[in-house]
Amino acid sequence: MKFLVLGAGMQGSAGGYYLARYGNAKEVIFADLHLEAAQKAASRINQLIGRPIAKAEAIDVRNSKALVELFRKSKAVFSAVDYQFNLAITEAAIEAGTHLVDLGGNTEVVLSQLKLHEKAQLKDISIIPDCGLAPGLGNSLAAFAVEQLDECDSIQVRCGGLPQNPKPPLSYKLVFSVRGLTNEYFGEAWIIRNGKREKVSTFSECEKLEFAAPVGACEAFVTTGGSSTCPWTFEGKVKNYDYKTVRYPGHYEKMKCLLDLGFLDTDPISLKSADGQLTRIAPREVFHELATQKLSFPNDKDLVVLRIEARGKKSGALMSLKYDLMDFHCEKTGFTAMERSTSYPAAQVLIEAAEGRSQKGVRPLETALNNREYLKGLLRSDLKITGLSL
Repeated sequence: MKFLVLGAGMQGSAGGYYLARYGNAKEVIFADLHLEAAQKAASRINQLIGRPIAKAEAIDVRNSKALVELFRKSKAVFSAVDYQFNLAITEAAIEAGTHLVDLGGNTEVVLSQLKLHEKAQLKDISIIPDCGLAPGLGNSLAAFAVEQLDECDSIQVRCGGLPQNPKPPLSYKLVFSVRGLTNEYFGEAWIIRNGKREKVSTFSECEKLEFAAPVGACEAFVTTGGSSTCPWTFEGKVKNYDYKTVRYPGHYEKMKCLLDLGFLDTDPISLKSADGQLTRIAPREVFHELATQKLSFPNDKDLVVLRIEARGKKSGALMSLKYDLMDFHCEKTGFTAMERSTSYPAAQVLIEAAEGRSQKGVRPLETALNNREYLKGLLRSDLKITGLSL
């Protein structure tokens, strides 16, 4: 089995490691715009696996011809590049006849990818967008929970990447792009209420919840993107479905204060410098710059929590299900909790596709796999999900 990892950053490196360890891989190619980054990732994986399984290549994903040629060197592609390229990458995979998963990041892009379903079907390949943690593993666990019930009244998905030792000012550590963070916080989110899909405002409906030690008390609020296609998939099948992001207590009120003061506005304002020159800048850009400096905490370790709660009926009786994932920075491999819990599930999806166990075409994750078998495969790794009976 030959795999290609597109993008050799944090998520790509962790995904390539999983493919090399669990994917019956003969070769894992890391391809990046910067050859040095691809070489660094390949060297790291070779060291972790203990054999020369990974190699490096340079690629500019904006060069569609070169992309197709590169795709033809492998059976399956793990894309860890920015979501803005995912539609073009999907088209390249179809032309090359190569299985593909990506880490998504934008539901509108995913809906555009799904329109290429029949073309991918004709090539007898599987393309599964928006894999990872949430969206990703959260969707698969939600789908599995729905399968266990005859009637599903509600699905609640709660997920967060958190510092193990929260520090001021926001009890938060950046575990991915700050632009991605503010994009998730502010906008609109799709949910299901009373059996119908609808939009609600993000950064709303804050609630309290409790996790096992060492996490403890947390809060969660509506954000966008974490549900991906589930509101479309489950409309008419599930009465209520929503997704919220988890943070430590107090984070919501502090961010709301910044929002109310206008520090997260995207419309530029005029500022006068000391020499009297006028500059126009969006307040959110200032926040992005300062947050990157103040919230990175590069030496601090992270953790991830994911909870799926489902309620409904089975054989006429009320039934509740709760699945919990709690993961931590891995000392052995050096991968963060966010890298592991995002890339490992996506890489297992790609293995399912490469080994012929996924539906063909461009499919939403929650409909593409045998969820039970997929979860069994994922739990070969050291990710642990409590409450899950397979």
